[in-house]
Amino acid sequence: MLQLDLTETHEMIRDTARDFAQNEVAPTAMERDVSGEFPHEGVKKLGELGFMGMMVSPDWDGAGMDTVSYVIAMEEISKVDASVGVVMSVNNSLVCWALEKYGSEEQKEKYLRPLATGEKLGAYCLSEPEAGSDATQQRTEATKNDDGWWTLNGTKNWITNGTTADVFLVYAQTDREKGYRGISCFIVEKGLDGFTHGVKEDKLGIRSSDTCSLQFQDVRVPAENVLGPEGRGFNIAMETLNGGRIGIGAQALGIAQGAFEASVQYAQERKAFGKPISNLQAIQFKLAEMATKIQAARLLLFDAASKKDRGENFIKAASMAKLYASKIAVEVALEAIQVHGGYGYVREYKVERFLRDAKITEIYEGTSEIQHIVIARQLQKELEAIA
Repeated sequence: MLQLDLTETHEMIRDTARDFAQNEVAPTAMERDVSGEFPHEGVKKLGELGFMGMMVSPDWDGAGMDTVSYVIAMEEISKVDASVGVVMSVNNSLVCWALEKYGSEEQKEKYLRPLATGEKLGAYCLSEPEAGSDATQQRTEATKNDDGWWTLNGTKNWITNGTTADVFLVYAQTDREKGYRGISCFIVEKGLDGFTHGVKEDKLGIRSSDTCSLQFQDVRVPAENVLGPEGRGFNIAMETLNGGRIGIGAQALGIAQGAFEASVQYAQERKAFGKPISNLQAIQFKLAEMATKIQAARLLLFDAASKKDRGENFIKAASMAKLYASKIAVEVALEAIQVHGGYGYVREYKVERFLRDAKITEIYEGTSEIQHIVIARQLQKELEAIA
C-alpha cells in the first residue's frame, strides 16, 4: 500500500534540497545552460549535503536515506536545473547502488566510500554506437591475460559525467559465444593508459551536464576490478536501470513542477484585457490540467519508491513512473510556453529550457518504447502467475 504521508525527515530533506536549489543552483542555471559549463561547485555542495550517496549505508559514508527521500530531493533539484539533477541521479542510482550491492569489501572501501561523499564522481557506461536500446549487442570486449589482468577495447556512447567522472562502471563482452550471459562489468579509473574521451556533446537540453563518448584501446584493468561475478554484467546493468528509472522519473517530475510554477507566477503577473490572465478560463484550465498530471506522476513515483524501500518487486512500478513522468514533463513544458505566449519562446523566460531538458527523459535510461515493453512483460508474468 502506498504511504502518502511524509515524515519529518522527508520534510527536512525537501526543505534542504529546495533551499540549496534556489540559493546555490538557480543563480547560475541560465548561464550554464548557454555556456555548457559543468556545475562543479553545485556538485561539490551536493556531496557535502549527503545528496551524492543518499541511499548508501552510513557504513560506507552514505546518508542512509530511503528511496522516497531520493525522489523528493531529485524533484527539488531538477525543478531548478535538470543538468545538476542528472549528475546526482547517475552517481546515486547507477554507480553507488551497483557498487554497494555487488562490490567486494575492498571495492566498496576504495570506490564506494569517496563516491558516496561526493569526493569522487561516477559514470555508467553501457550504451554503444551499435548498442542502445538493445544492450545485449555489446561490442566492447575484455580479454583476460595470462597475468590475470583484463584488456579492454571498444567505444561507449552518450556517457553522462563522461569528461568529469573519476570512476566508470564499464560493461564489456568477456565471452561472445555466451551472448548477453558473457557480459561482465568492470570498475575503470580515470587516467588509465589507452582510456580517452571524445569531445563534449553539444546537446539540445541538460546542457551543463557533460555527455561524451569514451574510447578504450588496450586498457589494462586488474582482476580485482571486476564488479560482481564474471558474466553477470548484463543482469547487473538491468537491475541497476530498474532503480535508475525512479531517479529519472523524479528528474522529469521536477522539470514539470518547475514549468508549472513558472506558469502560475507568470499568469498572476501578466495582464490582458485589464486583468491577470490567471482569471481567464482558458488559462485556468491549462493550469488545472498541468497540476493534475504532475500529481499523478508524483504518486506513481512515490509508489515505485515505496515498493523499492519495502523490498517488493518495483520493476513495473518504476517503468510506469518513468514512462508517465517523462511524458507529462514534455506536455507540461509545452503548455508552459503556451501560457507565456511569445515570452515563453525566448531564453530570458526559463520555460523554453524546461522543454529542452524534458525531452531527454523520454530517451535515456530506457526509452519510452522500452518502458512499454518492460511494463507489458511484467503484466504478462503477473497474468501467468494467477492463471
